[in-house]
Amino acid sequence: MGLLIKLGNRRFTLFTLLLLFKCSLAWFVVFEDGPSWGTMLTEIPFFWLVFCLIEWFASKRKLLYYTIANLLFTLLYFTVLMYYKYYGIIVTYHALSQADKVTKVGNSTYSLMDPYYLLIFVDVIVLIAIPLWLNKKSKKIQLSLKPISRTALSALFLVSIVLCFFSIWPNRASMNENKQAEEMGILNYEIYTIFADSTEDAELVEMEDITQPVIDDLKGVKNESSPQYFGADKGKNVIIIQMESFQNFLIGLNIDGQEVTPNLNKLAKENFHYDNFYTMVGQGTTSDAEYVVNTSLYVPKHQAATADNVKKELPSLPKLLEAAGYTTATFHTNDVEFWNRRELYDAIGWQKYYDKSFFGDGDHVAFGASDEVLYTKTFDELKKISESGKPFYAQIISMSSHHPYNIPEEKVTLKLPEKLEDTLIGRYIQSQNYSDKALGAFIDNLKQSGLWDDSIVLLYGDHQGLPVYSLDNDENEAMEELLGHKYGYADMFNIPLVMHAPGVTYPAVIEHTGGQIDILPTVANLTGVSLSNQIHFGQDLLNQSANVLPMRHFLPSGSIITDNDVFVPGISYEDGTNYPLSPRNDAEGGAAQEQYEHALELLNLSDSYVKQLEDKQ
Repeated sequence: MGLLIKLGNRRFTLFTLLLLFKCSLAWFVVFEDGPSWGTMLTEIPFFWLVFCLIEWFASKRKLLYYTIANLLFTLLYFTVLMYYKYYGIIVTYHALSQADKVTKVGNSTYSLMDPYYLLIFVDVIVLIAIPLWLNKKSKKIQLSLKPISRTALSALFLVSIVLCFFSIWPNRASMNENKQAEEMGILNYEIYTIFADSTEDAELVEMEDITQPVIDDLKGVKNESSPQYFGADKGKNVIIIQMESFQNFLIGLNIDGQEVTPNLNKLAKENFHYDNFYTMVGQGTTSDAEYVVNTSLYVPKHQAATADNVKKELPSLPKLLEAAGYTTATFHTNDVEFWNRRELYDAIGWQKYYDKSFFGDGDHVAFGASDEVLYTKTFDELKKISESGKPFYAQIISMSSHHPYNIPEEKVTLKLPEKLEDTLIGRYIQSQNYSDKALGAFIDNLKQSGLWDDSIVLLYGDHQGLPVYSLDNDENEAMEELLGHKYGYADMFNIPLVMHAPGVTYPAVIEHTGGQIDILPTVANLTGVSLSNQIHFGQDLLNQSANVLPMRHFLPSGSIITDNDVFVPGISYEDGTNYPLSPRNDAEGGAAQEQYEHALELLNLSDSYVKQLEDKQ
């Protein structure tokens, strides 16, 4: 029994309509204005280029090739949706290097998916299932095909090329990658990034032209011959605690009379609390934070710092402090191979690292042993290290409060209102409450042992925990109720920096803008270690009051954080948007064009500098 299907030219139309629905879904999620008639003019010509090639070169099984093309386009659009939900930018081929990480953080990835995203796979399943079902029933598909003439194919192919070209060419100079993708079309943008990388030759600044005075001048840094607090804590230990996904709004947050982070609240009141401090990570998130803090260099544009930058002999805080007589070590309960940390730690120059092989996998939370295990075993090790009589620098990386924030039930003690129960925001708050308890026990141990009084201790968040791109309307309403204002970029990137420096007296809350890149020069100043021979792109937070922070990856290129705003460019600076750091901020003017241009120069200087460093032996 045969099943006669008359497709003819309808095959072109059918698959065009199917893919148009999928691209419209992607545009609806990714772009503020959603799909439009212009969407068709940018996306459809690319479909047709592929369909013309199938019609030209496939003499048989054309439906199969259409289905395969449909599947590949579908996977690309699905990847665009998922990537944007966390990173806020359009995925490109650069992210292929990150693909192996997806399987290791599966729950985190799946939690970003709205069920309706799966609709884009329905037709693929049907197109595969029907032939299999017919084959099982011993039926055959007989295709009555009305071939498309070669002349029509040639004309359509040429028109499609012209439309793709005129979608790409006028928009290639746009600074904002998301704007580029919106104007070019997602598929055209994906192709453009491949060719742009092979032809785009960013001006490499020669090493002799990359000097600290040049960097400081671009940043507006005013160097003092005798900076305040230089060597105020000379010879003290340095303990830097990197807190997983911790955002600044949590400090002081009360829910139904309960403090979410009572231990950090107390630390923030009794020590330095930088209230306008910001994450500066890229694709490598947590590992990027380790990189930025320890090198005072910007993350690379298209990839994690642990990809290529770690192949270089990097200047770093561990190397500086080792030269000053310190013992150095870093502590993380995950496997050292994750995010290529073995290479990172070698490039940064840690004398010793402690990973899963040291901490084990008992009391498992997220991707390894719990924060309780991390802090307990780390404290015991720090006591041993301190017995040598030499000061030490230890960096501790917490992990239990990792997205999607699934803390074991027995560790949950905070009672949330019903509207927050079993929501992303509720789980986030519960996980940070747990991590705060584990941290509090560690701080108590440091104080009881005397290490607290003999150490500089810094605590900061590694990156945002609640990306604005991931929240739905209900979650945004819940955040607005918690914060008292609409949740935005400034809240998302705002992480705390709490600093205990025994040799310094300073106001508890500091409003100066700072970023992770500023930690190295700040610690160097407190410990009395000279940076005269080391390039750094951060600034000493105890001696500078103005700042500009170039941002990468989670915002389009050219985005900066100033003392008043988060600035996001449009096609260029002129059509950019300023988002105030505070809802109470009524300062006029926003980011100056000079700040924007200087930020781009600083990023190029950092990239050029790393590229010309000696390869690691």
